[in-house]
Amino acid sequence: MRSRISWLVLATTSAIVMAFVIPLCLLVRTLAADRAMSAADQAARNVALVVTGLHGGQQLDGYLSDLNRSIVPQVAVLTTNGRSLGTTEDLRQDPDVRRALTGEGFRVTDSDGGAVLLPVAVRHGTVVVRASVSESDLRRGVAAAWSGIIGLGLVLLALGWLMARQLGRRISEPLRGVAVTAHQLREGDLSARAEVRGTPETVELARALNGLAERTGELLAAERVVVADLSHRLRTPVTALRLDAEAVDDPALSQRLQEHITVLQLTVDQIVKEARRPVQSTLTARCDAAATIADRVAFWAALAEDDGRPLDVQVATGPLPVPLSTTDLADLLDVLIDNVFAHTADNTGFAVALTAGQGSCRLTVSDDGAGWSDAPRVGPGHTGLGLDFARRTAQNCGGHLTTGTTASGGAQIEVRLPLVE
Repeated sequence: MRSRISWLVLATTSAIVMAFVIPLCLLVRTLAADRAMSAADQAARNVALVVTGLHGGQQLDGYLSDLNRSIVPQVAVLTTNGRSLGTTEDLRQDPDVRRALTGEGFRVTDSDGGAVLLPVAVRHGTVVVRASVSESDLRRGVAAAWSGIIGLGLVLLALGWLMARQLGRRISEPLRGVAVTAHQLREGDLSARAEVRGTPETVELARALNGLAERTGELLAAERVVVADLSHRLRTPVTALRLDAEAVDDPALSQRLQEHITVLQLTVDQIVKEARRPVQSTLTARCDAAATIADRVAFWAALAEDDGRPLDVQVATGPLPVPLSTTDLADLLDVLIDNVFAHTADNTGFAVALTAGQGSCRLTVSDDGAGWSDAPRVGPGHTGLGLDFARRTAQNCGGHLTTGTTASGGAQIEVRLPLVE
C-alpha cells in the first residue's frame, strides 16, 4: 500500500508540475525573444534619430562602428545614395530592406534570427535602418532559465515523493500491526490484541479484530468447561450399565455386555480426550520427524521385545522438519504401532520406516499379520478411532494417510507429511 500511495502521489505531482513547467518554459523562451527584438527595435529607433540629425555619411559610419561594438543588436543603414553602413554586406540585395524602402516599418524573424527594419524619410530620399539579432541572441538566457525551472520541478517531485512515503507509512503501519495480530490469533495466541491507532477505518478494523478475539476466547473457555464436565456426566450412567451387566445371570451374555460397555467407556474417554486438546497451532508447529520417530520407536522396541515381536527400523538421517508438534507426531506413531499390537498375535513382526522424498517424508508402519480382511478392526478394549485420529492429524498439516498390504499380505499404513523450511 505504501508504494501504491507513493506512486499515486508522484504521478499526480508530476502531472501538476508538468502542467506548470512546460508553459513556463515556453513563456521564458517567448520573453527572451521579445526582449531581444525589443532591444533591436530600440536600437533602430535611436539610430533613426541620429540619422535625421547627421548629414554626413562619414560621421554616421563611425557612429555605427562604435555602436555595434557596444550593444548586442547589430545596426546597419542603407543611405539614400545606396551605401551600406555598419555592415559588410550589400543591403540593397536584402529583400526586407527593399520592402522597407517602400516606407513600411516591420519586424521579421526566421531560423537565422530576427531583424527590425525602420525607414527614415530625409531630404534626399529614404534611409533604411536595420537592427538585427542572431538566433543565439533570441535564446540568450533561456537554457539557464529552463535549468532552474526544471530543477525546481524535480525538487517539488522529490518533496512530493517524501511526503507520500510518510503518508503511506502512517497508513500502512497500523494495518501491518493489525495483520500481525491476526496472524498471532491464527497461530493460537488468543491473548494477542491489535493496537487501536491509525485512520478511522483502521481503528474500526482493530476494534473489530480485538472484539472477535475476546469472543473467541470466551467461547473456547465455555467449551472447555462443558467438555470437562462431560466425562463426569457420562461416568454415572456407564457405571450403572456395568453394574447391571454384572447382575445378569447368563455368563455369556454378561461377558458380551461387559465388552460392549468397555468399548463404550473407551470411546467416551477418547472423545473427551480429543475434545480437551488445547488450541492447535499447526501452522507454526515444527519438529524433526527423524528425531521424534527414532525416540518413539526406541520406546516401543522394549514392548516388542517383551511380546517376542521382531522389529525392523529404518529411519532416514535428519533433520526432517515437518509442520507438526513433537507431541502430535509422537501420538500419530503411537496410534499406528498400537494398531499392530492390538490386531495381530504375539510374536508377529512389524516394521517402521521413515524415508525422505522431494518436499515430503513418508512414514510407513507394516506388519506380518493376516492383513486387513481377516484382522478385526474393533475388538474388546479397542474403539477403532485411532486411525481416524491419525488421518486427521496428517490432513491438518497438509499430508495424507493411506492403507494397503505388504507383499506377504500383512497390513501397511503409509503417512506422507510435507517438509518445511
